[in-house]
Amino acid sequence: MKQVTTLFLKIAVIFIGIPVLALCIFLVPEIGNITAQLLPEFAYMEYLVSIIFYASAIPFYFALYQAFKLLRYIDKNEAFSELSVKALKKIKYCAITISSLHVLVLPLFYLFADKDGAPGVIFIGLVVPFASMVIAVFAAVLQKLLKEAIDIKSENDLTV
Repeated sequence: MKQVTTLFLKIAVIFIGIPVLALCIFLVPEIGNITAQLLPEFAYMEYLVSIIFYASAIPFYFALYQAFKLLRYIDKNEAFSELSVKALKKIKYCAITISSLHVLVLPLFYLFADKDGAPGVIFIGLVVPFASMVIAVFAAVLQKLLKEAIDIKSENDLTV
C-alpha cells in the first residue's frame, strides 16, 4: 500500500512540474511583452520580469526534486533520518526564495493596477508569495517535528 501511495505522489510531483514548465515557455515571454507595452517608460522591466520568473523556476524545480527524494526515503524506510530533515530544510529555503523573488515583482503589479484602475490586480500578485510562504512554514513545522521524532527514536534506541 505504501509503495502505491508514494508512486502516486511521485507522479503528482512530476505533474506539478509540467504546467510550470509550460508557463515558463509560453507565458513568461508574453508577460514580459505585456509589461513592455503597458509601461513603455520602463522598457527594461520586460527583461527584469522575465529574469525574476525564470529565476524563481530554478528553486521550484529544486524543491520538487527534494520532494521526490523525500518520497524515495519513505520507500526505503528512511523517512526518520537526517536525510529527510535536510530535504525538508532545502524545500523550506526554496519556498522562501520563491516568495522573495515574487515580492520583487509586486511593485509591477501596483503599476499595472494604477494604469488599469483595477486594485484587485495587487491581490493576484500576492498569491504566489503567500502560497510559497505557507509552504515554507509547513516545511519548517514538518522539519521540526521530524527532528524531534528522530531525537526521541534515538533516545529510545539507547535506552533499550
